[in-house]
Order: sequence, then structure tokens, then C-alpha cells
Amino acid sequence: MALVSRPRAPLWLGRLSRRLCARHRACAGTMARPRRFAVEMPDCSLTHFVLGDTAGHPDPRLAALLGPPGRSYALCVPLPPGSGCGPRVQAARMHQRLLLQLCRGPWQRCRRSKLLGYGPGDQDGEAQHGFLLRDPCDHPDTRSALLQLLGSCQEVAHPQLAEFQADSQGLLWQRMWELQGDRQVQVDCACVLPAPEPHLHPLLPDLLNSAVFQDRDAARAVLEEVRLWQLQLRSGLFCLCPAGKSTLTQSVSESLKAVLLQSPPPCISQWRKVFDNEPTIIRRAFYSLGNYLVASEIAKESAKFPVIVDRYWHSTATYAIATEVSGGLQYLPPAHHPIYQWPGDLLKPDLVLLLTVNPEERVRRLQGRGVEKTKEEAELEANNVFRQKVEMTYQRMENPSCHLVDASPSRETVLQNVLQLIRSAGH
Repeated sequence: MALVSRPRAPLWLGRLSRRLCARHRACAGTMARPRRFAVEMPDCSLTHFVLGDTAGHPDPRLAALLGPPGRSYALCVPLPPGSGCGPRVQAARMHQRLLLQLCRGPWQRCRRSKLLGYGPGDQDGEAQHGFLLRDPCDHPDTRSALLQLLGSCQEVAHPQLAEFQADSQGLLWQRMWELQGDRQVQVDCACVLPAPEPHLHPLLPDLLNSAVFQDRDAARAVLEEVRLWQLQLRSGLFCLCPAGKSTLTQSVSESLKAVLLQSPPPCISQWRKVFDNEPTIIRRAFYSLGNYLVASEIAKESAKFPVIVDRYWHSTATYAIATEVSGGLQYLPPAHHPIYQWPGDLLKPDLVLLLTVNPEERVRRLQGRGVEKTKEEAELEANNVFRQKVEMTYQRMENPSCHLVDASPSRETVLQNVLQLIRSAGH
């Protein structure tokens, strides 16, 4: 809640395998592939490995993750050629289509983990999103089914399939496969070696303007790319950021004789279900521009009355960061990272209140609302790590920061506490 008072055939082993790998590397030396990968583990830690052209030493940790028993496969979605936000939008949509396919059919027997391909530097950007699939029974048709799936992708830059195999000496190899007519052809091979954990999460260079938008034009460019709708936005719009509960915001607005606004505003709220089923880059662009739309109302109303806004930029950015940054709390951007800074073209609120409740009370209130939960609300209820990431991200927001308010007591008690905070802030 914000208060405003102003304007991812056969197999070969041993030496034969190495000769074939060398030959395929010579044929496919120009293939673009990420050299480093991060896999999200069941305990929410990240395991990193690198692809090398020379053999190293067996690594028990990687053998347990990628080697027998069973077989593992990686699918990565490359960025299509081009500039601007178009390639990111295309890759995001392809990634989502693959996810929907992998949730059904023969791939249901596989365990699926998040996979991220990235470059060797912390600031390379353009990470490749994908999946690590673990077939515990090593079914003979899994690779063929995956290749058929990828063959159905007609995009310019289609996903690539890699298969992991341990040789007789315990070394892990990643082999890349393509479907050429009716033949499964190995086109590349590299040794899998452990990699050190980078200083920051490898996705961070990509977050700005693909999940957290730092200005209106970056968000608008995404929606213009997907052509789902057209937003006519004029320059000079302003906005505020809240985080709150509708019942309390209504009470506060009545007590202060303030105007109560919501983001996204009613004029586009009917589009929420459509955009909630889109990839993150599109969904977040929608919510970001919704902030700018309601900002025009804020700019107008705040000239005459205080303005209370139920949810705003802090909410939009927080859920984007918590969703996109894989792993647990330790992988979130560090405090004072630029990702937590308020966009330069948005009017700052005078006060931002983050209303918190314990998990039991949250479930009770969601059930009592009588409305359908959003995907993010369902995730908050079911995933404790995700909830902690959301809370930590809110607390790291700066310029302005969030004031925490315990909303578990009675409605009247919380209302008086909020009003006191407002008075203490000089409003």
C-alpha cells in the first residue's frame, strides 16, 4: 500500500567415444552453445558445471546428478538472431511451449529441473533457459521422443538436445543430438566438468528489462513485439508503489478521505488472465505498463486528495525477481543491487507499507475472499522457499523502502497502527 500526497542411435564408450567426439567437434566447431550451466537442485541449491574440450577428473557430485543409473537430458532454448527485445520474447514463448509439452505425454516419467546456460563472465547476459530431464529408468524411447518434440519447433533458432553419459573411466560427456530425416545424429560432444559458483546469480545481467523493467519504454516495447494489444501511452505519467490488502486499504482511504486506486487499473484488469498465462517477460511488461496507466490517475487525483494505491511497482518487481532467480534465498541479488532501485521515470510514493501475516492467517484470508487465487498466490501458499524469497525481496527494495506492518491482529488494531505510521511520517 502506498500513500501519496503529491503530485536444454547408438552410444560409444572409451577411446572410440573420444575419437568420435573430436571428429564431431571439428564438424560443429562453429555451433553456438553455452559453456556453463546451473541446475536447480531439490534442496534449492544450484550446481554448476562447464563444458570442456579436454577430459578432466571424475566428479562424484556431477556423476550423482547426471550419470547412471538412469539417463539425463538437457534442453536449452537459444536466443534467435536479432536485436531488441524480439529474440527474448521468441525464446521465452518457445520455452513456455516446451514446458507445457514436457508436463504431459512420455516425459511425465522424467524428473524435471530448471537449467540455465550462461557465459563465463558475470556480466555476459543473454542466458539460455532450459530443462534438465532425468529418466530414472533410462527408457529407450526418451531421446527419440525428445528429438521429435524439438523437430516440431519451426522457429529460426530451435532448441537443442544434449544427452549425458559416463564412459568406462567415470568421466561424464555431453553429446548433442539432432534429428536428420529419420536418423538421430550426434553433432557435438564435450566433457562435463565441475565449475565454481559465480559471484552473483548468472541470470542477474538479464533481469533488467526482461523481468524487471526500469522504464516505461522498455516494457511497452515487449507488448508491441507480441502484438497482443496496443497501449497508447503519453509521456509525463507518474506512479507509486504499494503492497497491501484490499480491506485495509479501503479502511485507510476512508479514514483519510483519500482516493483509492488499484494496479492494474480496471480499464485493463480483464486482460489479467490472458497475460498471467504468458511467459515472464510478457506478463511483467503487462503489469509494469499497468502501473504507468494508473499513474496517470494518481497524477491527476493527488493534486486534490491523498491517494492510496493497492499494489504497485514494488509488487511487480518483487514477484519477477523471486520467480526468475532460481535457487534459495542465498541466490537473490545482494542488498543495494540496482535491481531494487525505483525506476527513474516514476514518481516516488511518500510512504510504502508492506502488510505481512503469518502463513496460517494468509491461508484463512485467501479462502475467505471467495475469489480465485492467482498463480503467484497459490505459489506463496504451497512453496515456503518462494514465500521467503518474496519477503526478502520486498525488504531489500530501496528508494523508497517498505515499512513492515504486522496485519495479523484485528482489523481495527492494524488500521490504527497504519494511521499512526502515516502521522509519524508527517502526513
